Amino acid sequence: MKPLKAFALLSAALIAFPSGASVAQSDYPTRPVRLIVPSSPGGGTDILTRIIIPGFSERLGQTVIVDNRPGAGTMIGNDIAAKSAPDGYTLLMGLSTLAILPAMHKKLPYDAFRDLAPVTQTVSAPNILVVHPSLPVKSVKELIAFARKRPGELNYASAGLGTNPHLSMELFLNMAKLKMVHIAYKGSGPALVDLVSGQVVVMTSTMLSGLPHVRSGRLRALGVTGLKRVSVLPDLPTVAEAGLPGYEATQWYGLFAPAKTPKEILAKLHSAMVGALETDAMKKRFAADGADLGGNSPEEFARFLRSETDKWSEVVRAAGIKQQ
Repeated sequence: MKPLKAFALLSAALIAFPSGASVAQSDYPTRPVRLIVPSSPGGGTDILTRIIIPGFSERLGQTVIVDNRPGAGTMIGNDIAAKSAPDGYTLLMGLSTLAILPAMHKKLPYDAFRDLAPVTQTVSAPNILVVHPSLPVKSVKELIAFARKRPGELNYASAGLGTNPHLSMELFLNMAKLKMVHIAYKGSGPALVDLVSGQVVVMTSTMLSGLPHVRSGRLRALGVTGLKRVSVLPDLPTVAEAGLPGYEATQWYGLFAPAKTPKEILAKLHSAMVGALETDAMKKRFAADGADLGGNSPEEFARFLRSETDKWSEVVRAAGIKQQ
């Protein structure tokens, strides 16, 4: 066979049979997918992830396994996901801390904008300002007055340094001109355990994880941190209307993949997640927790992440929090 004819036959074969990488992308996923949750079991991120996973897994056509990697204010889990192979088999349920941590730390082991690919925002919800029932306050105004007379005596819990619950409280303290002692935990689950037991007395908890304790009477809710009241607690005012005008802080969650994940795989992930979120059952389930469902495009989510990063950077600066 002449060389030119042999080359032509080889070229035709390569065109007829796509590369292994292309086949792998079109067949994705062919094995279980790991979804990293960068916080402890029982916290808001873990709870909402496990609610969403069945529908997401069904539409993706594969088992999705939750891998809780708490610690360092979600940095540990974020870093693992950011440095994973960009093949669609390791994902991240990121949250608001992705936009907060850059302002809290001089150097992070990853860069959220360089190392992660936004897929879609999944859920957003206000926090709730809660106190242990032993604290003799029943409103935001009473808490401010009580704490102002006891600077540095009260302690507040958070899901970790630089997490949304931490910065939500720092924003509250800064605007109310109060001083409390910060006790950081490895996730909102452990923080709530100590809050319920009275080891700490104040916290801005995620709606998803804090609401059951409010309903049971183990915690007292003083206000919602968002701009509007929530239907599940219609009589609970916002923190802004209850005594701290202008206050607002919202917790959000979203699906990310490692950067350089093929666009075809990102499109499949986006379609599966949006499909899972758009069901009537899912809308009803999250409405019961005072949460709103996402489903925006990767480009919209990327712009939102940038705006949130700018916002919390200003909060950290105004609160005088030193970078670690």
